Amino acid sequence: MSSQSEAPGQGRAVLLLIAGIPLTMMLAASWLWYFVVQGDLNLVGAIGTANNGTLIAPPREVQPVAFADDAGRPFRWDDLEPRWTLVVASAGATCDAACERRIWFTRQIHIALGREFNRVRRVFIADHASASLFMVAPELKPEGWPANFESGTVQEYLAAGHAGMVALETTPVVFKELFSELTPKSGSDQDGGWYLVDPAGWIMMHFQDDLGYKAVIADLKFLLKNSGG
Repeated sequence: MSSQSEAPGQGRAVLLLIAGIPLTMMLAASWLWYFVVQGDLNLVGAIGTANNGTLIAPPREVQPVAFADDAGRPFRWDDLEPRWTLVVASAGATCDAACERRIWFTRQIHIALGREFNRVRRVFIADHASASLFMVAPELKPEGWPANFESGTVQEYLAAGHAGMVALETTPVVFKELFSELTPKSGSDQDGGWYLVDPAGWIMMHFQDDLGYKAVIADLKFLLKNSGG
């Protein structure tokens, strides 16, 4: 008799325990991420990534930023499906040869990810609209690029050979806040490179232009392997 009366109570306890597991995990993740954002915890470094890129500490959030898409319409980062994102950031009214190489390099990296391809996307962010951003005559002409077309806009360039790369625009002030590594330093040229944004919308890492293909792949594959996003 007593065993039968205890069974419902034990069942409820088990159900409460099971229901509490996701909540506990969410609270733990929130607590952990709070220290990452505050810069008190180097999460990527702690789990042992090769870390060929430079960690952004604390990471910068892109979720609240007001962007415009390539048609000039308001756009929020939340409009994108959560994925790891390779970001090519370009300041000024021209996408020069270095800018073009970053677009091409991230394309090759994306393709090389193989079966992880769909967990990653590419985004081009500028402080000018891509429809008016001048593209210097491309050296790395993509498939589909008109043979008699020596120069044009970034919008045309991406449409010709980089289908799927999202083009966004923000203001020069916001651009400098997001990508401060690209801001010219006193007495020196600006740093180059591109960025990695995590699925939650945080700029996590900056990759310099002189990093080799294998070094970047090592970082990305490690993060994809050890993350659920």
